[in-house]
Amino acid sequence: MPCRLRPEEIVSIHVLSQKHVPARAIARQLGVAESTVRYHLERARTGAIDGRKAKPFEAAKYEQSIDAWLAEHVRGDRPINAQDLYEHLVRACGYAHSYKSVLRYVRARFGFPRIRTYRRVETVPGAQSQTDWGEFTALDLGDGPQLVHAFLMSLSFSRRPAVVWSLREDQVSWLACHNRAFERLGGIAAVNRIDNVKTAIAHGAGAWGTIHPTYRAYARSVGFHIDACAPREPEHKGKVEAKVRMVRRLIEPLGTRFDGLADLQAQTDERIERWSERAICPATGNSVRASWEHERELLRPLPLLPEPFDVTVIRPVHRDCMVHFEQRQYAVPFQHVGRHVEVRGCAGKVQIVIGSKVVREYPRHTAQRVLIDESC
Repeated sequence: MPCRLRPEEIVSIHVLSQKHVPARAIARQLGVAESTVRYHLERARTGAIDGRKAKPFEAAKYEQSIDAWLAEHVRGDRPINAQDLYEHLVRACGYAHSYKSVLRYVRARFGFPRIRTYRRVETVPGAQSQTDWGEFTALDLGDGPQLVHAFLMSLSFSRRPAVVWSLREDQVSWLACHNRAFERLGGIAAVNRIDNVKTAIAHGAGAWGTIHPTYRAYARSVGFHIDACAPREPEHKGKVEAKVRMVRRLIEPLGTRFDGLADLQAQTDERIERWSERAICPATGNSVRASWEHERELLRPLPLLPEPFDVTVIRPVHRDCMVHFEQRQYAVPFQHVGRHVEVRGCAGKVQIVIGSKVVREYPRHTAQRVLIDESC
């Protein structure tokens, strides 16, 4: 389903399209899916009208209760707290519809507040990291210009960034980049704030989204809490959003030609190190590097980071000491018969995990259908 765009973004789509900019390029500039761009262009071409605008507001049926609440709680020109109003309607009137239906009613009746403020949040050392992807479309790693992905993780307190380059954004790459970013940061923050990417959030978005089971298993194994941002709220992870722009500035002087991914990674690491020595951390007034060295002592020490995996399931250990996974059977030590164990499908192997310990490893996707370890 196409995501909802602000009115100025829809205007930008039409203006760029009239200038013969391809839909894919427009989508890349706005940070949305190409299907979203094509959806709005098609609506404009057919003259479609949003019929929802003509529908009555559900909250309008409670107008008398709303007016009474406004008279009691709103003074002068202070803006209306739609959340408090919604909770009042649910509690006092049995309102059965959503908060957004109340918010739409308030905005239609009273308009937007003149000043829309937000709360600036500074975290304590070791509390939070923020993670995002950046896309670079014209880097030449030896085979001509291509799309290269930059995985960015930034510590919210010290602003220390870690950049890991990848050719893909699939599940294995997502977890592999986490491993390498944690190694560069020297530890793990308590909470990792993320965008709603498919490799992290399987369904929905934000706090109400369903965390991808593979990513949940990884976070549990490594030891951090996953905090997904609300959709279309980039300021909720503003510290890493700023680092995406910073990386673009840092690599511009290097040009676009590199001797492979390792060369790009090495030059990026060097430039980030130099940037960290001269950049000032706003939370401490010291350099980012000095602030990071203080914060690193408060990060969770690096565990033995798990090998990246794209599938994780829970399977019972049968009486023949075997677990079933991907149409194959794998032996597990006999003392675990009757228990349920975690099975991970990694890039080239299958791991049997109990607690946080890998108890057995086998090659993955073999021609054999039964893999026996006599020590089990």
